[in-house]
Amino acid sequence: MPKRGAPPVSLDKEAHRATVAAGFVTGLLSGVCARGLDPSGLLQAAGLTSEVLADRRARIPIASYVSLYNTVVRELGDEGLALFPQPLRAGAFEFLCRAMLGAADLGQGLERGSRFLRLLLPELRLAVIRRGALAHIEISETRRWRPAMNDPCRVFAFEWLLRLVHGISCWLVARPIALTEVRFPFAQPQHADDYALIYTEKSTFGGKSLLATIDARILDLPIRRGDSDLAAFLEGAPGKITLLYRRDRELARAVRDLVLKSLASSPTLADAARGLGLSTRTLHRRLEHEGTSFREIKDALRREIALARLEKSDRSVAEIAGELGYSEPSAFFRAFQGWTGIAPTVHRRRSRA
Repeated sequence: MPKRGAPPVSLDKEAHRATVAAGFVTGLLSGVCARGLDPSGLLQAAGLTSEVLADRRARIPIASYVSLYNTVVRELGDEGLALFPQPLRAGAFEFLCRAMLGAADLGQGLERGSRFLRLLLPELRLAVIRRGALAHIEISETRRWRPAMNDPCRVFAFEWLLRLVHGISCWLVARPIALTEVRFPFAQPQHADDYALIYTEKSTFGGKSLLATIDARILDLPIRRGDSDLAAFLEGAPGKITLLYRRDRELARAVRDLVLKSLASSPTLADAARGLGLSTRTLHRRLEHEGTSFREIKDALRREIALARLEKSDRSVAEIAGELGYSEPSAFFRAFQGWTGIAPTVHRRRSRA
């Protein structure tokens, strides 16, 4: 059995883009199987067959995995996927997001989230620890609810909760957050190669608790999302979280870089496709596979820059609108109100107060 400090896992990213290992499907269904329920109907509803549970080398399209995730939640009425002794009733994920939304920064948001999760998951405890230039997101057991270290339910519970917390955190600050290292509290599973895409290339195993390391400055990032953003984020959730902020979203990053260089001219999907040497249809499809769209990337970039300019510069609203590619300040005004619920001038005044 691999010991703590085992060599980091590696992965050929090209071969594994837009799919997940069968081990994650086994984990996702582990609570169902532990209760003696037949998962074949759930698999069939997601367009999968029972054979995927027997073939450790199988890879599942992300869209099928997300469909299976949401099907299990809906059929069981349990957002915790039957992993724990008590179910997480419908709405738990939404109210976790709401608990974190009103925070001033990510550190405060995670603290709020940890208090909320204590009410829902007495078996696991989330904590955030600052240590100089680094910070650790720790997930520890308050009691061992599954006897074996590598019980599929226990393994997937840690995988699931880290993915959930990391995905929400990235969304709240409107940027990917790099996990520099993660130590998992179980022996290296057969699907550990996928950890390089989902978590970090520096994954080790055999710890007493899960410990995910990030740059401590990330905890000071302001919360960039508001109530007006939540409805779009919840569409397709919680299964959609498996799509977000994966480290293999290389095309999405390429599109973002391209749009950033030409934002003032308000580039279109066709412009981006030409710049990347792809057809418009291919670019749209591949971005969809990565869980995003050209419009979503462009709007997120505009929002990020708008907030930074309003908070840290003295540029007028009209100047910012032009820099972001809006033909009229009024169009920027409407977009900003849609993002935040308030006018750009109001946001500037509040942020400086």
